[in-house]
Amino acid sequence: MSTGNGGHPPQTTDERLRRLESQVETLAGAVRALAEGLERIPSQDVQQDEQAARGARMAHELLLSQGL
Repeated sequence: MSTGNGGHPPQTTDERLRRLESQVETLAGAVRALAEGLERIPSQDVQQDEQAARGARMAHELLLSQGL
Protein backbone atom coordinates (compact mmCIF):
# COMPACT_ATOMS: atom_id res chain seq x y z
CA MET A 1 0.00 0.00 0.00
CA SER A 2 1.33 3.47 -0.91
CA THR A 3 1.73 6.14 1.76
CA GLY A 4 1.31 8.89 -0.82
CA ASN A 5 4.54 10.67 0.13
CA GLY A 6 7.33 8.89 -1.72
CA GLY A 7 7.54 5.83 0.52
CA HIS A 8 8.23 7.80 3.69
CA PRO A 9 6.31 6.93 6.84
CA PRO A 10 3.14 8.95 7.37
CA GLN A 11 3.77 12.36 8.94
CA THR A 12 1.81 13.88 11.76
CA THR A 13 -0.13 17.05 11.14
CA ASP A 14 2.44 19.01 13.19
CA GLU A 15 5.33 17.62 11.11
CA ARG A 16 3.55 18.51 7.88
CA LEU A 17 2.77 22.00 9.17
CA ARG A 18 6.41 22.61 10.19
CA ARG A 19 7.59 21.43 6.77
CA LEU A 20 5.10 23.68 4.97
CA GLU A 21 6.09 26.65 7.12
CA SER A 22 9.74 26.06 6.28
CA GLN A 23 8.96 25.83 2.58
CA VAL A 24 6.92 29.05 2.68
CA GLU A 25 9.80 30.84 4.44
CA THR A 26 12.21 29.59 1.77
CA LEU A 27 9.91 30.68 -1.05
CA ALA A 28 9.47 34.10 0.57
CA GLY A 29 13.24 34.49 0.73
CA ALA A 30 13.55 33.55 -2.93
CA VAL A 31 10.86 36.05 -3.94
CA ARG A 32 12.59 38.72 -1.83
CA ALA A 33 15.92 38.03 -3.59
CA LEU A 34 14.22 38.28 -6.99
CA ALA A 35 12.45 41.52 -6.06
CA GLU A 36 15.65 43.09 -4.77
CA GLY A 37 17.41 42.05 -7.96
CA LEU A 38 14.78 43.76 -10.08
CA GLU A 39 14.45 46.85 -7.92
CA ARG A 40 15.75 50.07 -9.49
CA ILE A 41 17.64 52.19 -6.97
CA PRO A 42 18.85 55.41 -8.62
CA SER A 43 21.51 56.10 -5.97
CA GLN A 44 23.32 52.82 -6.67
CA ASP A 45 25.91 52.57 -9.41
CA VAL A 46 25.08 48.98 -10.37
CA GLN A 47 24.16 47.72 -13.80
CA GLN A 48 20.51 46.62 -13.78
CA ASP A 49 21.32 43.41 -15.68
CA GLU A 50 24.01 42.44 -13.17
CA GLN A 51 21.72 43.19 -10.24
CA ALA A 52 18.86 41.15 -11.73
CA ALA A 53 21.17 38.23 -12.48
CA ARG A 54 22.55 38.30 -8.94
CA GLY A 55 19.02 38.27 -7.48
CA ALA A 56 17.98 35.38 -9.72
CA ARG A 57 21.12 33.43 -8.80
CA MET A 58 20.54 33.99 -5.08
CA ALA A 59 16.91 32.88 -5.38
CA HIS A 60 17.91 29.76 -7.30
CA GLU A 61 20.64 28.85 -4.81
CA LEU A 62 18.24 29.33 -1.90
CA LEU A 63 15.65 27.04 -3.48
CA LEU A 64 18.27 24.40 -4.32
CA SER A 65 19.73 24.50 -0.80
CA GLN A 66 16.30 23.66 0.61
CA GLY A 67 15.54 20.94 -1.93
CA LEU A 68 12.76 22.88 -3.64
